Amino acid sequence: MSNRFFDTDLGSSPFGKLDGAAGIYIHIPFCKQACYYCDFHFSTSLKKKDALISCLIKELALRKNELQNSVIETIYFGGGTPSLLSTKEIQSLVNAVYQNYQVVENPEITLEANPDDLSEEKIIALSKSPVNRLSIGVQSFFEHDLKLMNRAHNAEEAKNCLSVAIRYFDNISIDLIYGIPDCTNEQWLANIEMTLSYGVPHISSYALTVEPKTALASFIEKGIIKNVDDEKAEVQFLMLIAALEKANFVHYETSNFGKKGFFSKNNSSYWLGKSYLGIGPSAHSFDGNQRSWNVSNNSKYINAIQQQKLPIERETLSKRDRYNEYVMTGLRTIWGVSLQKVQQDFGAIYEAYLRKQAKKYIFEELLYLDNQTLKTTKKGKFLSDGIASDLFMLNLA
Repeated sequence: MSNRFFDTDLGSSPFGKLDGAAGIYIHIPFCKQACYYCDFHFSTSLKKKDALISCLIKELALRKNELQNSVIETIYFGGGTPSLLSTKEIQSLVNAVYQNYQVVENPEITLEANPDDLSEEKIIALSKSPVNRLSIGVQSFFEHDLKLMNRAHNAEEAKNCLSVAIRYFDNISIDLIYGIPDCTNEQWLANIEMTLSYGVPHISSYALTVEPKTALASFIEKGIIKNVDDEKAEVQFLMLIAALEKANFVHYETSNFGKKGFFSKNNSSYWLGKSYLGIGPSAHSFDGNQRSWNVSNNSKYINAIQQQKLPIERETLSKRDRYNEYVMTGLRTIWGVSLQKVQQDFGAIYEAYLRKQAKKYIFEELLYLDNQTLKTTKKGKFLSDGIASDLFMLNLA
């Protein structure tokens, strides 16, 4: 059941190997309850679920020509909480992809899932469905962390679902959050050790981020919850890197760690500039030159699709936009930012500018050059987004 990504030299550049390959992301905008830190588009009412699933199927048909020269290698159910769907509903959406698109023989089909949805019965049913990869949103094995974030599951549910899931799925990813107020370094290490005890081949981990207009931001402003501590988050990030490298995980992207052969094809497609189609309200798409995004409103989305209209906005990226995006995504990965690719795709002016801007970060040992490719050092990984912004081209068109 495992899905392989790059089994070649992990440090070599994969550019040019993904021509014609694309992915489909399907946004399921429903949740049982709102996590305090979340700023994604979702609804806690399931009243329009049937109508929305019908419209997802229709949108897949309406947009089939957008990827007519590509073969689909990943299907990703994100959200929201896709594990709220029945296996029959998931099957209908996968069928719609196969009916409208050319699909590789063994695509990676990922379902984001919350532990409270993953009963043994549900896991067995999913194992018999087209889904072959689970991304389980554990976040923490400590009750006080889960309550602080208003997660729908408890720690025991997380442990129980993982104990069952590893019997039926080879390809499982666990999500963890670090930098949680009151989560000590000892507790964070316990979270990592508990995760490793299940033998999963992939871990995604993110710093708790305070997004504007979220409940978390409001509670911090009112003093109900402590603010996040960036210094503590960085310490816990470095603890994570050390523990997972010791366990033979490859830190292939800032927030993602995988055993060799288990890098997420879906996630990697975004960082490597591959085309993908986003289906559903608020979903984003990219074809190499143009970005597009659907309306972030379930009712408006349903009404438009039922009228055979696409509720979508599009933006054509300039050369500067494409360069900036390549720098941002490249620095987050082990494949880095190729100076040769920058010169080839964007020109000598961009390549010279990049070299100039990178000098101080190389001197500060936050970046280094490896075979004419800029990469972050361990010290630089936590700061990669900030470093990238300083390497952006701001003036050229």
